[in-house]
Amino acid sequence: MVVLNRIYTRTGDAGETALSDGSRVSKADLRVAAYGTVDETNATLGLARLHAPDDIDAALARIQNDLFDLGADLSRPAPEKDPEAGYPVLRMVAAQVDRLEAEIDAMNARLTPLRSFVLPGGTALAAHLHLCRTVSRRAERCTVELAAHDAINPDALRYLNRLSDWFFVAARIANDEGRADVLWVPGKNR
Repeated sequence: MVVLNRIYTRTGDAGETALSDGSRVSKADLRVAAYGTVDETNATLGLARLHAPDDIDAALARIQNDLFDLGADLSRPAPEKDPEAGYPVLRMVAAQVDRLEAEIDAMNARLTPLRSFVLPGGTALAAHLHLCRTVSRRAERCTVELAAHDAINPDALRYLNRLSDWFFVAARIANDEGRADVLWVPGKNR
């Protein structure tokens, strides 16, 4: 359980932070960049939810909770068991990735196939979901970089890869099921 009775601790004043296993690292550490960008994705999702109808909002709420799971996963290096508490460490699981895939497939079945790239925009919700998509792609890049230097849970990376796809398809749904998508016209302004 998390208890936050004091918000500032002064322990980060020298540019270090604690990972969830208690080890201290630089705030510029790749692991901190990865879970920090996941947190940034979550914040952009909070903005998107301001514009979401109930059915999409419920899915976005699930994703926000998943992003906290993902941040917990990325903030905890191995081992898989906390020796002091004796319980398994929270990790992303394949079922979370599978749920995103099923939701992407269901949303995409409602859409006409694309014949051009989509420019970010359209409705307020679609524009915010495109922002979520780009920030989640950055989180994915940070996580790929982390994985090149340290072991990570492969389901964490798979989740991030599917998440940006989810945001893209949901943005099309928010644009009147793709009918109000803003399409790229190559060379239009030459």
